[in-house]
Amino acid sequence: MKRVVPILLLASLSACGLRPVYSGGSHGAVAQALGHVDVQPIEGKGGWLVRNALNDRLSTIGGGGGPAYKLVVKLDDQISGFGLRADTAITRERRTLRARYQLIDMATGTQVIDDTAGSDAGIDVTSSEYATIAAEDTALERLSQTVADQIVTRIALFAAREKQR
Repeated sequence: MKRVVPILLLASLSACGLRPVYSGGSHGAVAQALGHVDVQPIEGKGGWLVRNALNDRLSTIGGGGGPAYKLVVKLDDQISGFGLRADTAITRERRTLRARYQLIDMATGTQVIDDTAGSDAGIDVTSSEYATIAAEDTALERLSQTVADQIVTRIALFAAREKQR
């Protein structure tokens, strides 16, 4: 009975149209599309971090041949204070990283994706300025990874839909 339930569960999932995005492994359509994305340079320290994270994720998936798509990303990185003590000193900050990105088909020059991604992180402001700056930098590094993951996921979904057409 224990083995029958997982088999029935898997059969019901396939009946509802649920399919793995990365089916076919590194030779699948999605992996090949992701491996052919050229990430354009992005301004600033956050841009450098996001671009490196994107290249890390995209270069390990597919590959071979030249780029088929160009990815253009513009970042908005904000830090705002919102926790106040009685002496009006800020005790808490929020770092927000938003990305507007466009995926462009290099063969036709058409824009196939125009979307946004973003995340935010809370930062404790301490009496040590060095510790606060280190926390802000660490938050930017984590946010860059999160934004890159969101962008790659969206491109993978686009590639999976294109494969079905």
